[in-house]
Amino acid sequence: MGFRKKNKSPPVLSHEFVIQNHADMVSCVAMIILLGLMFEVTAKFAIMFITVQYNVTQTLDDRPEPLVLYQYGPKDIATVFFYLLIAVILHALIQEYVLDKVNRRLHLSKTKHSKFNESGQLAAFYLFSFVWGCSILTAEEFVTNPTFLWEGYPHTHMAFQVKFFYICQIAYWFHALPELYFQKVRKEDIPRQLYYICLYIFHITGAYVLNLHRLGLVLLVPHYLVELLFHASRLFYFSDENKQKGFTLWALLFVIARLLTLTLSVLTFGFGLSRTDNQGFSLAQGNFNVLTVRMTCLSAICLTQAWMMWKFINFQLKKWREQSQTQAIKKKAVSPKMKPSKKDSSRGGSANGVMKPDDKTSPRARKSKAS
Repeated sequence: MGFRKKNKSPPVLSHEFVIQNHADMVSCVAMIILLGLMFEVTAKFAIMFITVQYNVTQTLDDRPEPLVLYQYGPKDIATVFFYLLIAVILHALIQEYVLDKVNRRLHLSKTKHSKFNESGQLAAFYLFSFVWGCSILTAEEFVTNPTFLWEGYPHTHMAFQVKFFYICQIAYWFHALPELYFQKVRKEDIPRQLYYICLYIFHITGAYVLNLHRLGLVLLVPHYLVELLFHASRLFYFSDENKQKGFTLWALLFVIARLLTLTLSVLTFGFGLSRTDNQGFSLAQGNFNVLTVRMTCLSAICLTQAWMMWKFINFQLKKWREQSQTQAIKKKAVSPKMKPSKKDSSRGGSANGVMKPDDKTSPRARKSKAS
């Protein structure tokens, strides 16, 4: 991990050296970009990495002050790269100063250790993104007017918070790819993590490029809430295996979120965009409102939701099988109480191998009878 002190220094530029010091290397690159602001020659290039580009000023009749909005363009790649570096640094800080300290107290196995780190990082990101997304939605008209998802399409102009939100989202999920190497993720866990990382990049970037940022933001907020609940429940489960109530609530909200996603997607692509006046395909205007694009987007969302439901059902079945096996083992471990067997009293009136004095078949009784 970055910022971690090691007793033995591995060879320079070796795999272990890069893994241990990757956060320090990334910090140096970020500092170089920030130092570029100090010089007039490099300032215009450094600003391209740090600040949000493509601002457009609009003057409205009902507002005395001009409104500053933003579009997207090729320079956003530089901005995404810079905040990707920031995400790597924050990832290392959370890992070093929070998760590693908790791991030392819990003494988890290697498998649980890896999952604990994954859930800890994702829970922090989902919490931050959910709060940020909710603050943006409160300023929009979706709560009172759901038709804002498609009215006025193409939505080529974005507020600063909306564009910066998407820049940070894309940067975070791109940073998750090299983190698979930096965090030494197990080989059996890499395909699973690659699937959802690539799906996030594909859907968020698609919503950003196709000017569907309104729909993307509305779908991300409830999805992040459900994922936050899942990873928080898993963190509590690793600390105490008896704490499993959070998974029940997560299962309920997961199904609701999938239905909400499908409903809003069908409503937007199937009814809203298909009935707007601005139909056509134009890269210059950012208009992608044609049947092919709409059906491709809707199919991608539906297939993703179906895949997530399939994984969810398999997870629940596996969990139920494990619980049934655990209960069966506990039943076998508890053996039935053995009842004491009654001994045959064929030797007379003896009980428990002790001769009673008044037993007629005892030697004392036979002697007195003969006298």
